[in-house]
Amino acid sequence: MHTYDEQICKLIEPVVEAACLELVHLECLRMKTRWLVRIYIDKEGGVTIDDCSEMSNLIGDILDVNDIPRSPYTLEVSSPGLDRPLSRDKDFLKYRGHKVKVTTVEKLEGVRHFKGKLIDFIDEDDQKVLIIEAEGKTYRIPKGLVQKARLEYELS
Repeated sequence: MHTYDEQICKLIEPVVEAACLELVHLECLRMKTRWLVRIYIDKEGGVTIDDCSEMSNLIGDILDVNDIPRSPYTLEVSSPGLDRPLSRDKDFLKYRGHKVKVTTVEKLEGVRHFKGKLIDFIDEDDQKVLIIEAEGKTYRIPKGLVQKARLEYELS
């Protein structure tokens, strides 16, 4: 499977960071007739529409100059929102103690969809492991098996 995620990340991360923003998540999805390049940015206090618009223009130029992706694409730049995606090690560390939703690529103990509290994120047997407490049970989920993880919005 050909993916542009890593190439795009290397190209745009320095630009995003130079604007004092954080690249939270990036995904490239192959749609029927074009690519969808979805980018989530954030900063302390939250991003504004102007931040997203400015980054969209800069990132669009970078993608066009580098011809990535090599076919038509739609670019989305937005805030990660309250149910922000979690993908990097530092995300899992930062949101320990918060409620999360995790989907795995295969069943673990008969379950693929976990909704509960992220207790910890540790190194175990040469791999990163999420420890999640869901429905009164503790699960150890290897990060390599995580298909999707999101912060679960909590009412304060």
